[in-house]
Amino acid sequence: MTYPTLEQKMQALKVVPASDYERQCVDAIPAGDYEIAVQRTADILDEGYEVFMRSSRSSMGVAGDSIVAMFTAAGDLVNASAGTYLHAVIPPIVIKYILARHAENPGINDGDIWYTNDALYGGIHNPDQVAMMPVFFDGELVAWTAALSHTTETGAIEPGGMPLSATSRFEEGMNLPPMRVGQNFSINDDVLEMFAAFGIRAEANVTVDMRARATTADRVRVRLLEMFEREGKEFVTGLFRRMLDDAEAGARARISSWADGTFRCVNFSDAAGLTQGLLRNCQMELTKKGDHLTIDFTGTSPETPSSYNAHPQAVVGHLANYIYEYVFHDLPISSATFAPIDFIFPENSMLSPDARAATSNAVMAASGAMSAIANCISRARFGSTDWRQVTASQGNGGNASVLAGVSQWGAFFADMIAYPINTEGQGAHATSDGMDAYGFPWCAFGRAPDVESMENEFPMLIPMSSHWRDSGGAGKYRGGVGTAQLWVTHHAPYVFAMAIADNSIVQTPQPLFGGYSQPTVPGVVLNGINVTEALATAESGTLTLEALLAGEFGGTPTSSTYGSAIHPVNGGDSIIIGLSTGGTGYGDPLDREIDSIDQDLVKQLVSPESAVHLYGAVLDRNGRVDRDATIGRRAEIVAERLARGVPYDEFEAAWSERKPDDSILGLFGHWPDGAVVTPLMRP
Repeated sequence: MTYPTLEQKMQALKVVPASDYERQCVDAIPAGDYEIAVQRTADILDEGYEVFMRSSRSSMGVAGDSIVAMFTAAGDLVNASAGTYLHAVIPPIVIKYILARHAENPGINDGDIWYTNDALYGGIHNPDQVAMMPVFFDGELVAWTAALSHTTETGAIEPGGMPLSATSRFEEGMNLPPMRVGQNFSINDDVLEMFAAFGIRAEANVTVDMRARATTADRVRVRLLEMFEREGKEFVTGLFRRMLDDAEAGARARISSWADGTFRCVNFSDAAGLTQGLLRNCQMELTKKGDHLTIDFTGTSPETPSSYNAHPQAVVGHLANYIYEYVFHDLPISSATFAPIDFIFPENSMLSPDARAATSNAVMAASGAMSAIANCISRARFGSTDWRQVTASQGNGGNASVLAGVSQWGAFFADMIAYPINTEGQGAHATSDGMDAYGFPWCAFGRAPDVESMENEFPMLIPMSSHWRDSGGAGKYRGGVGTAQLWVTHHAPYVFAMAIADNSIVQTPQPLFGGYSQPTVPGVVLNGINVTEALATAESGTLTLEALLAGEFGGTPTSSTYGSAIHPVNGGDSIIIGLSTGGTGYGDPLDREIDSIDQDLVKQLVSPESAVHLYGAVLDRNGRVDRDATIGRRAEIVAERLARGVPYDEFEAAWSERKPDDSILGLFGHWPDGAVVTPLMRP
């Protein structure tokens, strides 16, 4: 195999230096035409994004968990329309690999369709698949286009493409290196048949999504050619280079405005696939000097024997989720914005594993990095004029449910359910609460499909979806709350279900400046319930999470870790309770405005118990906040804190003597540095 090395992947993320010809083209752009042309690229990409969602078949594609992008002839990302920024890092690595390895054999020709989903060659995990097309003008390669989205089924040992039980890449189903899958603007029939074979659990999802990627890349290609024909090759070449220049200049200027220093964040999780245990899923040290950042992951736990591993470019993609959304939000989605950022990945960590490692759950392995970058950059920005844009971490739970079986229409299906994960709570801001049921941290501009559409597509009813009370992290500004849903099998004897998570015992994200993290997320199933009777007797407003768990509708609730292996869920006597996590809090909860606590109680976003124990509130006989009594109680709590306080050196010395029980450190690595103890041997 000739997959790119870590060094080659990181280099591929950097922009190829401009040629003299490109500089001449930049200088020739007429004043005022540049801004108009930049907007035209965005319009082209937005059209492609809409085509993509309307053409996709899988739940994640319909929800917009995708990106549509254009690139220079050398493979540098110029601009994109994105539901998820995660995918922005993949195509430059892959296109540059194709140019280096396949330009002569099999060659790159007009009408080619290139494809890959293999993380070894630059991907995130194999459900994330990308179609790329070269753009030729007057016989010359002048650009590339790409469309990328998540299709859940890949023919892995478990349905849904993200098997918890996988121990190596050989158990994860289809892994395609970059290859030409079509010529003359048409996908090869033999390739379509191969996709159908790998996706036999959900053949339509796999093959239709492949076509959707190809047709979207082609739509952008056609629109780009119209621009080349209208404006000329020199203009578009200069436009692309100037967009790269401006993106890099904007990124460097923003970084320069922050204080120099070193910022650290350490995050943990409680599982690697089906194996429970403590992991340091990210130890991040961010060093800012001038207009440059260095991000070092030394100290992260070793690679795991499960599918909870991520190759380095997948980690960078997870950083891009936060950086593009919150830091470079007004800059193009461009390779050039990452020019001022370098990375250090220790070998054989769970964020830089061996080539044989399973990585289908890379998104869970990298959730710690996605949380840590929010914490480190927010503290770096706090002393700058950008302080109002500082945000605590999203929940980044990714508590995903995968369903498989035969639908009410007699069709085979295997898909990740986009509805619950697109309703997570947002992290709190420096000046306001996080948004409740904000969306999917991996896909900022995705959307939760209509409940009716989900019920029509899958043999599952969703009789309840509501805010999950107390799921947002407490703080001066509260993290947004997530949601709770019921999933009930209908018109099918059973479905197969599995769930993906790693935060039922330990929450990964760290809050900011005295805020609290969100609660952990248990896996809850209600067994032995007469579903038909329960739904028929439920009056308006009575079917709530609390009522179900209290046994008001019968059945026996069972709770375990959210992550679970594939198992049947019987229709008629079982209910799956889905929980999407909330965001982290910002600032001391004792500083929260009293009126805001009262409003949260009225809206049932915060329970009376949390108001009392986390926010220091005193409630009157009507359950409302007593202002004067609350002020007095908060003063008492502050005094109690001061009485418990000890000098930092004394605290650190005592803390450093503590150590978790050895029984939960099997995945952690050597204590406390996380170094590899026993190298993994994979079959």
